[in-house]
Amino acid sequence: MRILRLALAQINCTVGDLSGNVQKIGDAIDEAKKSKVDLIAFPELAISGYPPEDLLHKPQFIDDNLNALDEVVQKSDGITVVVGFIHRDVALYNAAAVIHHGRVGLIYRKWYLPNYGVFDENRYFQVGRTAPVFTIEGISVGVNICEDIWYSEGPVRAQSLGGGAELIVNINASPYHTEKGKLREEMLAARARDNAALVAYVNMVGGQDELVFDGASLVFNERGVLLARGVQFQESLMIMDLPIDGISKARRRDARRRKEGLTTDCPEVKKWVFSGKKEKGKRKKCVPVVVKRHSRLREIYHALKLGLHDYVRKNGFKCGVIGLSGGIDSALTAAIAVDALGRENVVGVFMPSRYTSPESVEDVRSLAENLGIRLITHSIESPFQATLSLLSKSFEGWSENIAEENLQSRIRGNILMALSNKFGWIVLTTGNKSELSVGYTTLYGDMAGGFAVIKDIWKLSVYKLARARNRWGKRVIPSRILNRLPTAELRLNQTDQDSLPPYEVLDPILQAYVEEDKRKDEIVAMGFEQRTVSKVIALVDSSEFKRRQAPVGIKITPRALGKDRRMPITNRYHSFYGAEEEMDVNDEINPKKKRKISEKRRKKIA
Repeated sequence: MRILRLALAQINCTVGDLSGNVQKIGDAIDEAKKSKVDLIAFPELAISGYPPEDLLHKPQFIDDNLNALDEVVQKSDGITVVVGFIHRDVALYNAAAVIHHGRVGLIYRKWYLPNYGVFDENRYFQVGRTAPVFTIEGISVGVNICEDIWYSEGPVRAQSLGGGAELIVNINASPYHTEKGKLREEMLAARARDNAALVAYVNMVGGQDELVFDGASLVFNERGVLLARGVQFQESLMIMDLPIDGISKARRRDARRRKEGLTTDCPEVKKWVFSGKKEKGKRKKCVPVVVKRHSRLREIYHALKLGLHDYVRKNGFKCGVIGLSGGIDSALTAAIAVDALGRENVVGVFMPSRYTSPESVEDVRSLAENLGIRLITHSIESPFQATLSLLSKSFEGWSENIAEENLQSRIRGNILMALSNKFGWIVLTTGNKSELSVGYTTLYGDMAGGFAVIKDIWKLSVYKLARARNRWGKRVIPSRILNRLPTAELRLNQTDQDSLPPYEVLDPILQAYVEEDKRKDEIVAMGFEQRTVSKVIALVDSSEFKRRQAPVGIKITPRALGKDRRMPITNRYHSFYGAEEEMDVNDEINPKKKRKISEKRRKKIA
């Protein structure tokens, strides 16, 4: 029986940390050698980190990446290595080097360059068009990169049908979002089955700016049956013995494949044969393992935790500081921060005002005690009163409105940033996706900070995650925080529903408009009131200037507010909600709560 011992190294790479990435690669190679592995595969652009973005415009960076590849080559004696790097010829290529016993045997250049959502590969790379296949230990192997395997007519087909590849190794830097794992597995099973080939999929793990790579590397057999699944959100070295003989039998019985082989034109497939160098000797059997996937909420929570941990650590911070309000958003953010960074590296700051309720005071103290974090309290009453006095002449003749409310938020932002500057703490903002979508947030106030942990989490999901976090361990978030009506406490008896629809109404409308690009009439047909839909769309469209100034945050959904959704700030296109229904964004949705504003004053505001 022909057996290939394969290792999939899902490692946590950092963009630009060439020496650190090479160290991780070298450590994994050493471990694989001890286990007498035949072939070890690393993620896409493992040497440079992914995505390197405009570092690719720096010639020195490309040179250093090639020098780093040489270091990996020197570590590869006695094993075959597949590793992602930046290849330079007449242009730049997203490439995989196949290194055999201390020399580069062949280079594969990525065919399909994603240029949607968070991806910009056409900005930097040239397209590859060769489909090399190499033979190791008498087994034919094809290598390709990430997006390539999503196309049924792509290099996988050429390598298996034209090149006879029995094993396809696909190296990835595939970012996480909810439900993506299921899509990957369905696609890979189909690709393995349709090509009667083993498919091994190795994925990067770790956080890089707003992206989180979830690992969860996979292997499917020629029948599309899952053989192995790696852990999610953790580095690991998956070592397994893959039986190859069943592939020939499957192909002999596949009449469709024989017919396609006669009628289908495949690109020229170059073949290399790598000779063995060292005797492997007797090896203890390594059985593939299928690790169970997390539940949906646990998956999201682990992604948030890993994204926060890596952003803080990789950018040289140690401690995070959070403005605690007694509300659900700051409570969940604090819990994630403690789980990601350790309680000793999280500081809560409570900044009560004249509008802060006794319940909020109690809940903040209980939360900090439950989490075991340091709590600093600074009343903002004195600076708030001083600022009101300073502005009294300018505000004379005008009744109090959102300007006075936002002053409080901006004073809090100043305090947090002062503590950040003094002690080197990173400010973790607490705004959620619902608030950011409609602009229910204050520039230079609660938006001020270095990293937005729950930026891509809808408000209703914030509650679900908070309740789940209490179930998974010690109950850290007080029950009252989970059950109170959400409020910014910037005026007396204020609740979010004074200005917004209930989140049970708001979130589905936002999801339809922001993530699914549905028209107003389609959203109304879902059962929502036309005026409410029009108002929500108006708020989303008019708040782009705020979102553009928000700190980076972790991408969780298929379409996050950031690179995924790139809308112009200056934008007069409002046909989604109809010119005849255009509304002043200062209007309240609930007419009973609407404040009376004179026509003269309305024009001044405009």
